[in-house]
Amino acid sequence: MAILLDQDTKIVAQGLTGWAGTHHVASMMEYGSKVVGGVRPGKGGRSHLGLPIFDTVAAARAATGANASIVFVPPATAAAAMIEAIEAEIPLVVAVTERVPTLDMIRVKDALKGSNTRLVGANSQGVLAPGVCKLGVMATGSERPGGVGIVSRSASLTSEVVAQVSAAGLGQSTTIGVGGDAVHGMSMRDCVELFLADPETDGIVLIGEIGGHEEQEVADHLSAAKTDKPLVALVVGAHAPREKRMGHAGALAFGATEEATAKIAALERAGVRIAPSAHLVGRTIADALGSPR
Repeated sequence: MAILLDQDTKIVAQGLTGWAGTHHVASMMEYGSKVVGGVRPGKGGRSHLGLPIFDTVAAARAATGANASIVFVPPATAAAAMIEAIEAEIPLVVAVTERVPTLDMIRVKDALKGSNTRLVGANSQGVLAPGVCKLGVMATGSERPGGVGIVSRSASLTSEVVAQVSAAGLGQSTTIGVGGDAVHGMSMRDCVELFLADPETDGIVLIGEIGGHEEQEVADHLSAAKTDKPLVALVVGAHAPREKRMGHAGALAFGATEEATAKIAALERAGVRIAPSAHLVGRTIADALGSPR
């Protein structure tokens, strides 16, 4: 059983007619995802990739019954697109746009308050339920259905870990990229809570990095929740210098609590197994689940 997505997920793509939207939505459709339309102001009534185009998200939802959106809109206007989807009451919004201005994302976070929308991103590779639905830009081919939930701050490491988990014969229930920017929608803790409540997710892998306190928030929740589900974490950036951005806008440690060592210590205290290296995540979760390798 996947979280966030299922066979009934109907997707509308905001910014469908641009290069990124065209390329990645075509890949999503090839995977089997149910994309039902696109949104591009001023182009309503046309079609693209065989899909109807609407001027607004509200019009798209009314005509198609869409219950998910993916945002392929440039950084300067991406926040407005996210807020439009929130105001249209789309239950799930994935924003892949990178480097959305921080103040814009603060406005998006304010729009989320009291809404029924879950936002993944911005700067997210998306959400993947193997064999069910692809809502994002991630590479596919090594994933397989299974019982490991993956929540990650890094797209490239997600692909590596998915391949390892599949090679271990476990497979994934859902993979979620929360986003690499400092301000984003769903947190790692939000995702972990959903995985803990999912009866068909047997174990969870966290892929963290320097910057912020999301990993500590997960640790605090686990200390209170007392779950029996095994969790494994990989936290990268152990040798990264302070106050130097390491790729993602959110991968920036200003103090000791935002460094990898502090995150690892907090997770270990909460009972999370730490993968000793990026190439050993699959083996570590297999050991935690008692699966033969």
